[in-house]
Amino acid sequence: MLDVIHHPLRLTADPARVVVRPFHIPIEGSAVPGRPGRVRRIADSVLAMAEADAAIELELVLRDFEARHWQTRAVFRTRYKAIRDGLKLDDSAISDIKKQLIGAYFCHEYSYAAAALMNPSVIPHPDQSGLSDGAMRIAMSLRAVGEGHISSIAFREGILGPGPMIELMPEPPFATAADGAFELANGAIEVHRHPDSSLSGTVLFPMTAAQSKGLEDLRLVRFQHDDGSFEWLGTYTAYNGASIRSELMRTRDFRGFTLAPMSGPAARNKGMALFPRKVNGEYLMIGRQDGENVFLIRSDRLDYWGEGQLLLTPEYPWEMVQLGNCGSPIELDEGWLLLTHGVGAMRKYSVGAILLDKDDPSKIIGRMTEPLLSAANEDREGYVPNVVYTCGGLKHGDMLFVPYGVADSSVAFGFVSIAGLLKAMH
Repeated sequence: MLDVIHHPLRLTADPARVVVRPFHIPIEGSAVPGRPGRVRRIADSVLAMAEADAAIELELVLRDFEARHWQTRAVFRTRYKAIRDGLKLDDSAISDIKKQLIGAYFCHEYSYAAAALMNPSVIPHPDQSGLSDGAMRIAMSLRAVGEGHISSIAFREGILGPGPMIELMPEPPFATAADGAFELANGAIEVHRHPDSSLSGTVLFPMTAAQSKGLEDLRLVRFQHDDGSFEWLGTYTAYNGASIRSELMRTRDFRGFTLAPMSGPAARNKGMALFPRKVNGEYLMIGRQDGENVFLIRSDRLDYWGEGQLLLTPEYPWEMVQLGNCGSPIELDEGWLLLTHGVGAMRKYSVGAILLDKDDPSKIIGRMTEPLLSAANEDREGYVPNVVYTCGGLKHGDMLFVPYGVADSSVAFGFVSIAGLLKAMH
């Protein structure tokens, strides 16, 4: 068995991590004839309050929640503006106190990682300044699961090395939801994090109908375009409670994010992972179009993915049920290193690896016959037992850094020698 260095750091679900989110009530008429709809009724009730009474009610709300959230009053004011526009209120004579109180009635506190924290991916951070030799600043995405089993995307920043070491930057006391969404062409949206917030405290929530029940398993990659510039891309699964589709996140600075649907036969499935650059003039994607085997997909566009070419099928007992990728291929001098996941008896998940030819990634030139990571005794229990899973590792010096989810409940970290990993391949 290949020797993996397991770092003692472990991230777990934390119900204390909360954000303020819009509480959506449809603006429509009442089912009871002669009565206003609920949104209109709430707004009218606040507007009818004496100013002193409204101030007392707002103070009660702030006493409960202001210390738990960042810029709570500003969030209430922003939410009020949405209600104002929906009800066509004339706010010229409405006090700031009543605006905040109306906004508070249409917000709620959401514990975004109360149920689980899992399935990380990692990329080099856009900012590599001020580091010592042998260190690398990283950005990591995490799948955070909260009330209603709704998945969101959280982030953590940290530093790797020198050597097999990781240090995560402290989380800010307040988490903030990226907002300011506006619609682009073809169903895409753009969201921004507040300029005063940190990436480690930012959460991307579902914002479209197709995403309403979750943004799942973001696979981040630092993509190098033909002109040498970098863009950070991520494929993820959008879930609406009944159907799924693959979508693409794009950012150049982790401040503004574009979330856009992908099209084509392959985009109807989950678990797609993009190569970090074009190969032979084509965009390449790893997918699992049949839910069982691994495919290589080619395209001349980032937003359309057609039928792929069968690349890898189950062969060993630990992967007999199904195979898939565990993130984007990692470029080495020897070829493209692709982490895989295999499902064996009793639905036990393991992480393996294959090596693809550098010039022709449709050729497999190395394959592990035993798992790189597998659920051990101390890593079996959790929300979904017997699962280890990652959405992407990272080459750091002569080591491979692999953050991975454990039992769909927590996140652990491992380092492995790349030379040893390649030597272990058949």
